[in-house]
Amino acid sequence: MRNTFLACAGVVLTAAALAACGSSADGNDPEAAGAQRPAASGPAAPGPSTTAATEPATPPSEEPEASGESAPAATAEGPKTPADEITPATGTFTRKQKEYLKDRVPKGMDPAAVLQTGQETCDKLRYLVKADRDTAVGAIVTGEIPDAKDAVAGLCTQHQDLVDEAAYGYPDGKHSGKNLRPGVYRSASPTTDCSWRIEGEGGKELASGASGTGKSRSITIPDSAVTFTSTGCYAWLPEGGEG
Repeated sequence: MRNTFLACAGVVLTAAALAACGSSADGNDPEAAGAQRPAASGPAAPGPSTTAATEPATPPSEEPEASGESAPAATAEGPKTPADEITPATGTFTRKQKEYLKDRVPKGMDPAAVLQTGQETCDKLRYLVKADRDTAVGAIVTGEIPDAKDAVAGLCTQHQDLVDEAAYGYPDGKHSGKNLRPGVYRSASPTTDCSWRIEGEGGKELASGASGTGKSRSITIPDSAVTFTSTGCYAWLPEGGEG
């Protein structure tokens, strides 16, 4: 991973860290709940405004610890285990956990392993938010935390604002057509080789720029923009939460 915070958060968390983020049967904040986690048996003017922002925040001193291989994601095609047959090998599932697991557990897979994957996603987001919120949103925008939307909706709804903001962001790459929304955007955790270009009809350059500082920059995508291309900037987030 290209981001230091993501590299720290990407490791598998210890059983204690996972238990601290367990879901509650009656609440929406699994991080504050005490429910025991079931054990898994398997793993507007053309041109950008270039005002610099502050450096990314210093990450928390307590980083997630590695403790083995990550649990498998429930991405396998094929029949899923019926909801009324989803039971853990040990312990019990809370109501919220059961709702999350519905239609997500492939036949033959331990549902606790599927649940662990979603809970690890919530743990990563929790860690990243404490380190630097823009990095957390950027990780969702870029797909470095690919299952964030489902995990947040089912297991850690307190992070829904991150998912909502990410829906209006842009990862590095070329964006055009209906996917291009006018507005002011800031780069999230850019590299020291961040560059961008905004083009109008016929490929006419409307704005372009580069930054070698590694600090966040701000740009404006005008109504006349047809294409927006970004390289080395990681992700662009909308100012005000939505573009």
